[in-house]
Amino acid sequence: MRILLFFMLFSIISCSNKKEKKESLSSEKSEENLVAILDTIWRTEQQPIRLRDSLGKVHGYESVEFKKQNEIYHKNHDINEKKILKILDSKGWPSKNSIGDQGNLTICNVLQHSDIETRKKYLPLMRQAVKEKKLAPRLLARAEDRLATDRGDLQIYGGQIKYYRETKSFDVWPIIDPTNIDKRRIEIGLDSMAVFLSNLRNPLEWNLEEQIKRTEQFKKDKRNQNK
Repeated sequence: MRILLFFMLFSIISCSNKKEKKESLSSEKSEENLVAILDTIWRTEQQPIRLRDSLGKVHGYESVEFKKQNEIYHKNHDINEKKILKILDSKGWPSKNSIGDQGNLTICNVLQHSDIETRKKYLPLMRQAVKEKKLAPRLLARAEDRLATDRGDLQIYGGQIKYYRETKSFDVWPIIDPTNIDKRRIEIGLDSMAVFLSNLRNPLEWNLEEQIKRTEQFKKDKRNQNK
């Protein structure tokens, strides 16, 4: 009787171990597939953009060459966006351990290229991912700022730079409470505005007093538009 019980117990433990091993292998395979999917998305999203912009510089941004590559990019983006949204809707935001920094960057970049309504929809998921340490705060900051500027609102962290035709120059899009911008940036691990702007490909100078004036003018213009 004891021998029978021993073999029954051994059989149960063996089956349990095999099940756990199978589930572990399945999970690892799933993560590998997800990384491979995100790698493909990154490549098909970014390569057409780089080639398009290069062609624009050489042939002009109204050229046939530029427009043709831009069509390829948009076609790829539509496919990539569907894949990304399917991942987020079915799995939530993936863990950083499973997709790494590059995977997070891929998801965020595709969302950045989506329309405003899509970005608004998934912003709460991004915020939750930051709270759960799945996503770097800087990527959320970029998403928050870009969405704000696209809506015509003041940005929060100062990451969006725009070209102003009236001055024929680039400048920071106006910011909420410029006086405390560095405090907000440092709290999420970003450099100060002065350091950030000095490290741009075409460096800019941070002038707090000037940015305070620009913010006040922005708010005044917005109030006049809403009258």
